Amino acid sequence: MFEGFVLSSQLNTLVDEKQLVPYCLCKLKKTTVNVLADGRHVVIVIDMEVVMSAKETGERIGAPTPFISGGKSQLESPKRRSPGASALSSSPLDSQPGPSRCQSSMGGAFSKKTPSNSPAKTPTHSPAKTQASPVKVVPIASLNPYQNKWTIKARVTNKSQIRTWSNSRGDGKLFSIDVIDESGEIKITAFNNEVDKFFPLVENDKVYCISKATIKMANKKYSTLKNDYEISLHSNTTIVPCGDSEGVPTLSCDFVPIAELENREKDDIIDVIGVCKSASEVSCVTTRAGREVSKRSLGLMDTSGKVVTVTLWGDEAEKFDGSRQPVLVIRGARLSDFGGVSLSTVFSSTLLVNPDIPEALRLRAWYDHEGHRLDSQSLTTVGSVGGAATVSWKTLSDVKNEHIGQGEKAEYFSCVATVLYIRKENCLYQACPTADCSKKVVQQHSGLYRCDKCNREFPDFKPRLLLSANIADYGENQWVTCFQDTAEVLLGHSAQTLSQLKAMDEEAFDEVIQKASFTTHIFRTRVKLETYNDESRVKAIVMEIQPLDHRDYSRRLISNIRKMAA
Repeated sequence: MFEGFVLSSQLNTLVDEKQLVPYCLCKLKKTTVNVLADGRHVVIVIDMEVVMSAKETGERIGAPTPFISGGKSQLESPKRRSPGASALSSSPLDSQPGPSRCQSSMGGAFSKKTPSNSPAKTPTHSPAKTQASPVKVVPIASLNPYQNKWTIKARVTNKSQIRTWSNSRGDGKLFSIDVIDESGEIKITAFNNEVDKFFPLVENDKVYCISKATIKMANKKYSTLKNDYEISLHSNTTIVPCGDSEGVPTLSCDFVPIAELENREKDDIIDVIGVCKSASEVSCVTTRAGREVSKRSLGLMDTSGKVVTVTLWGDEAEKFDGSRQPVLVIRGARLSDFGGVSLSTVFSSTLLVNPDIPEALRLRAWYDHEGHRLDSQSLTTVGSVGGAATVSWKTLSDVKNEHIGQGEKAEYFSCVATVLYIRKENCLYQACPTADCSKKVVQQHSGLYRCDKCNREFPDFKPRLLLSANIADYGENQWVTCFQDTAEVLLGHSAQTLSQLKAMDEEAFDEVIQKASFTTHIFRTRVKLETYNDESRVKAIVMEIQPLDHRDYSRRLISNIRKMAA
């Protein structure tokens, strides 16, 4: 006798939207049956449709009568039932064509078994016992913490890098993979010893049979998949490559057009596809925990003609090559209101470059034929305040003639300019080493460094950049200030590296400054009227520096000429 019906996690929206309520009429499209440890049967509903609401049914369906065990209302007589069979054991999944079972010899390359080329031992028991009994493959959507024996057959869609941690409870490491089958997705995580065991053996886009692991509630802080559960590997876990990948999907994305990002909520996790129009140089930022992380900003564009800034972090930022304007698919990017509308990858995000999927091929063809000629509009203006904003392109002459930044509020503009001069004197200063403070410290007679803001003394300091530069275009020049992040992008080195060069090799430090001079970039700048010692002046602070895409810049100039001619 079965215990009841359980919805798979992807159907939770039916409950959230109050479509699935008592007395509504439902059509079950796909189900499977799980047998619990005590022999009870649970039907897992993988796909269903509400065909009639409770109001339409009149809150009563037909003339139901109680089910009596052993009575005439049973579907079949117990005498006709084969041992161990269940009236509900037949499901649409069982009747589907194609392989649905894998052998129980689950060692493969991932467990210590006798090599396949070793001499076979003569069996000492009956042939029936020597044959491997088939293990039923269950869909990911049916997994729950109450199952003991299960095997899934799924494709790896994302393999993370190894991460380490250190806290009061000790040190450790982990990595995770996202896997998918036709019913859904789930995250699998390995810790410590299991990292060494499984990390070298699991590969992206390969299909594996996975069993003997722990199913638990998913921590949504670290997972963007639509599944209430996740899997943790342990020493007895078995992962075996499956040569047959029939019926296992390769990618599952719910793409959101870039133009619709303005209508989404902050911190939403979304999938996006676009052409990488531009890519900044790698810069290094210091987190609140005091750890340095690599960062790179990309300009992503789709067929809407809109562009959004996407930030990559860590190894992805360092290894990414956007020189050939590839098509990118980012699964699980986090939406931010920084600079209007922007995106950022997180630990669980997946970045795919030029994936072999229909959406990417169509986008590539569109961009090569007509998209590259569009006068695109960006949703991101770094440093803007409030809601979404578009890029305001200005010349330096426009900034002065239009008195930009001389009102009560700060204003933002972007310009193409060349660096004429960089003041190297006092461009480095000794800053407070705490993560949230960048104030200048003063060395005491004791040799310690004091921060007045934190009211503390430290044995060391961290070097920070405060760069003053003069930039110019064809009609005007402007003094601007570059703080830590933008200064590192402009000079191409971290503050720590420059501090060491300045102390050990003054000539090498001067070469860095000279190399940055007379280079042309896109400067996104904040201007505001400030008063100091009764003297008012417009202060310009560079918020972001991007490399100049000459083809895109030329198209914009041509478009401006056509507008002026019209």
